[in-house]
Amino acid sequence: MERSGIALPKTLEELLKLARRGLVAVPATPVDSLMHFMICCALGEEPFVSADSVVSRETGVAALGKLRTLVDCCARECLDRNPIQTYREMVTGDRILYCPFAYGYSNYSRPGFAPRVLRFGNLVTMGGASMLRSTLGGAGLAISRRCANLSLAAAYLEFVRSLICQRGLYFDSGGQPGIARPGKMSASIPRPTVFLHLHCKPWTKPTCGPDMTGICDFKTTQGRWCINFSSRVEIAKK
Repeated sequence: MERSGIALPKTLEELLKLARRGLVAVPATPVDSLMHFMICCALGEEPFVSADSVVSRETGVAALGKLRTLVDCCARECLDRNPIQTYREMVTGDRILYCPFAYGYSNYSRPGFAPRVLRFGNLVTMGGASMLRSTLGGAGLAISRRCANLSLAAAYLEFVRSLICQRGLYFDSGGQPGIARPGKMSASIPRPTVFLHLHCKPWTKPTCGPDMTGICDFKTTQGRWCINFSSRVEIAKK
């Protein structure tokens, strides 16, 4: 973007202008579309607070409308790409320069990991309000109830989550540290390129996805409905 003389968008309006130029991609598979909770938060409602609904109908319809506008400005392929597929398109192609919402897979900011290095930064603002809040994702470690050696398994988990492992072995082995304080990282890979995004605002106050039973099926089924709604404009144009 710097070489092309294009400024980073700071507002949703600027993001839409950039998207209309064909330079933006947003992960819009069913699951990813549902995970764009930051739009609901910007509209003043935290998702999954109520026991009866994800958000109110008014907020949900407004958020879907915002998402539909953005998706309609992007290429049709966005409906089939998750965050990793989106990043792969960015580092191997020349059309996409900016992705507004996606999980921060830090390996893409490692020199040598891909043909190009991605830089992670802050999200845009919406409606003159504060910056949008990102959605916290990731996978965790757990001990099975069938584990034959609980003490050894617990000790291993404790080691993996320790700062010394996260800052060294885990990081050097290609892992994405689950810590907000990287501190003194291994010197084998430049810290600023990988951990720039850990100090950005999206990682200091994210929204957290729900973890209740059945949430995976919910994301798939309801996410498919979200993306059907978001793609109606494109279908109508055809």
